[in-house]
Amino acid sequence: QVQLVESGGGLVQAGGSLRLSCAASGRTFRRYNMGWFRQTPGEERELVSGISRGGNRYYADSVKGRFTISRDNAKNTVNLSMNSLKPEDTADYYCAADTDSVYDLVTFRRAEYDYWGQGTKVTVSS
Repeated sequence: QVQLVESGGGLVQAGGSLRLSCAASGRTFRRYNMGWFRQTPGEERELVSGISRGGNRYYADSVKGRFTISRDNAKNTVNLSMNSLKPEDTADYYCAADTDSVYDLVTFRRAEYDYWGQGTKVTVSS
């Protein structure tokens, strides 16, 4: 069983920055592919950024150049630094872990993530 706990959400003005953190339990965090998703009411949860166990990264086009994903295997954390925030970034953000992938590739399919955090709300005011 893996527990994921997000933190760092909040209210920020457009153009501002936030840093989301996700702390994971488990002794084999270094083997997990990790992802950050976001969801707004009535919409599907979408992958914003992912990082493989070997450090390969993916960014959705909507956040490319503004968001940075990183992981610290010694601390069992994955972070999402968000800069130049826009009102359209407003959403609930979720950390997710794919714990049984055999590939050092970013996991894209939502269904392949087997553990999820409770979410943290990000609100960007205009």
